[in-house]
Amino acid sequence: MPKLSDKAEDVLESLWTQTEETDRANERDETPDLETLRRDGLLQELLDGDLVVLRQGTLELSSRGREVARETVRRHRLAERLLHDVLEIGGQAMDEAACGFEHSLQEGVDEAICTLLGHPRSCPHGRPIPPGVCCRDNAGTLRRLVAPLSALKPGEKGRIAYIQTEEARKLQKLMGMGVLPGNDITLLQRFPSYVFQVGHSQFAVDAEIAETVYVRL
Repeated sequence: MPKLSDKAEDVLESLWTQTEETDRANERDETPDLETLRRDGLLQELLDGDLVVLRQGTLELSSRGREVARETVRRHRLAERLLHDVLEIGGQAMDEAACGFEHSLQEGVDEAICTLLGHPRSCPHGRPIPPGVCCRDNAGTLRRLVAPLSALKPGEKGRIAYIQTEEARKLQKLMGMGVLPGNDITLLQRFPSYVFQVGHSQFAVDAEIAETVYVRL
């Protein structure tokens, strides 16, 4: 299949986002209307590639389109994670740079980035990152730049990158311990519980909570 235009990939990405199972009620629909897609030649490009279908005036992803959209979304959200966790770029600058990354990353580069980041499951906005082959077959084979606290060895230290949980109870507990992005953290022991130090204080948590704290090594 010929290389898709960047705008066509953006349309597929938007259609994917609309069909995700997570709550998108507060997100703005950025998919162009059909008339705009026709005028810009994007609708024909997507139809010619067997990437979308029209059902009663509504544009939907075909099975092939879902595969392409999934990879586009994966590249975009991995790029966001890389920019946020490693390069410490956030906000609008991160969003704009990630859009460029998703269209320029060559095949296989996203797998390398994913492995180096420790196979993150969500982007900085909390949206799920579709897993790749590396997540299933090669997890942990390379040294991670960002890893969950539960993967550290006693004595290892780093800086808290993000907390991967939407449960208010866990967030409140961790925040009360001073576990906040940007703070330094050191793992002291792994058994029978995970004991770590933040600042001058030491805390113990179970594995479930330790797995939600991601550390930049």
